[in-house]
Amino acid sequence: MVQSSQPPVANSRTPRDMVLSLIVLLVPVLLVVLIYRVVQGGDQPVEVDTAPAIAQARSANAFPVAEPAGLGEDWRAISATFQKAEVGQILRIGYVTPDGAGLQLIQSAVPPKQLLPAELTKSGKAEGTIAVDGQPWQRYTARPGERALVLPEHGRTIVIVGSAHEEEQRELAAAVR
Repeated sequence: MVQSSQPPVANSRTPRDMVLSLIVLLVPVLLVVLIYRVVQGGDQPVEVDTAPAIAQARSANAFPVAEPAGLGEDWRAISATFQKAEVGQILRIGYVTPDGAGLQLIQSAVPPKQLLPAELTKSGKAEGTIAVDGQPWQRYTARPGERALVLPEHGRTIVIVGSAHEEEQRELAAAVR
């Protein structure tokens, strides 16, 4: 048997080898992300149909349900729920505004003294009244970075809360009929 006098050669990996290996792994990942975001619109909010939640609220007959009408196509409904709770029933519809901010339309027969602290936090304070289509909406502070418009009516309270500009809040308030 012949023995080699040379020691075994160690596998030497260079930083270049590591970079090439990472590139081979990252290219498919970046392609998948690019296809998801650009081709399939992965950054766009998923729109929902508000009709079932509105129909459920109307069939419960707990309060007169107002359905927003006349909002442009750039308003996207992203959530719609009708909940029956011990304190009362609440219809919530979430929107992404044309500017990309979030607004939530809340309708309920829960008295404002109970509804507003639950929806706007206990630190929510009235800031005055504004007229929208001849109706007196109350302006409130809400959760941090948000403000609200509130329309207390007989048998129902409507709340519009979110981080959108006041003009967009007014637009949604005017659309509620």
